Amino acid sequence: QVQPVESGGGLVQAGGSLRLSCAASVSTFNRYAMGWFRQAPGKEREFVAAISWSDGTTYYGDSVKGRFTISRDNAKNAVYLQMNNLKPEDTAVYSCAAELYGPANSDYEDEEQYDFWGQGTQVTVSS
Repeated sequence: QVQPVESGGGLVQAGGSLRLSCAASVSTFNRYAMGWFRQAPGKEREFVAAISWSDGTTYYGDSVKGRFTISRDNAKNAVYLQMNNLKPEDTAVYSCAAELYGPANSDYEDEEQYDFWGQGTQVTVSS
């Protein structure tokens, strides 16, 4: 099993950038689809981005398209989320999720398709 561990969160001013990292200590990391989700206080968890295990195809939520970039480095067992032009509404706990050979129905935006989750890292964007 894989246990994702996030890092890189923090406080940044609006318009700034942050890069989140998610590391997973598993020899078969290249077989896991990886996703980023976020949850703001009082709101439901929201899909942010995902990257496939097979060919590196990327997927983004509408609210972050053009500002966030997901990437992976299988040699380092890591996935990254580069966040640019951050807005106060991006403030949330960001969690990394993993699914072996998944998601089964290719619904990368569905959090229920991911079996393994990290603890999350706080991102706060000040105005």
